[in-house]
Amino acid sequence: MIVIVDYGMGNLHSVRKAFASLGEDVAISSRPEDVAKAERVILPGVGAFGDAMQRLEATGLAEACRAAARAGKPMLGICLGMQLMFDASEEDPGVPGLGIFSGTVRQIIAPGLKVPHMGWNALKVRSGGAGSLFTGLPENPFVYFVHIYHPVPDDPGLSTATSEYGGEITAAVGRENVAAVQFHPEKSGAVGLKILDNFRRIAGGGKR
Repeated sequence: MIVIVDYGMGNLHSVRKAFASLGEDVAISSRPEDVAKAERVILPGVGAFGDAMQRLEATGLAEACRAAARAGKPMLGICLGMQLMFDASEEDPGVPGLGIFSGTVRQIIAPGLKVPHMGWNALKVRSGGAGSLFTGLPENPFVYFVHIYHPVPDDPGLSTATSEYGGEITAAVGRENVAAVQFHPEKSGAVGLKILDNFRRIAGGGKR
């Protein structure tokens, strides 16, 4: 069973609808015990980093997400959900993130361009082989972004895709069983559906 983590800050139903179009039954839950029982976990999100972490910690969902990552369950972060997987964010200094990945979320610096970065942009895929989120996609596929901040991993090797917006921004990261994307696959048409389809097929078991 795939469980979408509900902490009150996400486009949960859009993500569930996207999976439904793939024939996948997905549950939305705010219960840590459901995350613990899930075979796969999705952490979506829109809004502020600090508010999201406060809600996750207060409900026990933060530790449930960390435990799922440690247990080797396939896990996907989307937009703010990706940012929450890192140690900290410039948006809310002093607020610890989930710490699943090492690094800091930083504001986009794009002189002459509007921030937030909003709309369609191309991906430069770094890791698109069999078993990845990007298996079977065309070269430089376009996806839909809405964000002001993006993660900067301590280990550049975490990055599986980038995009250009006044410079290089981190569009996706992944290691072992955990992956995350800064864009919205559920709003990215056929490309986004293929990415979600790839996620539901990724094997688990790679404990962190």
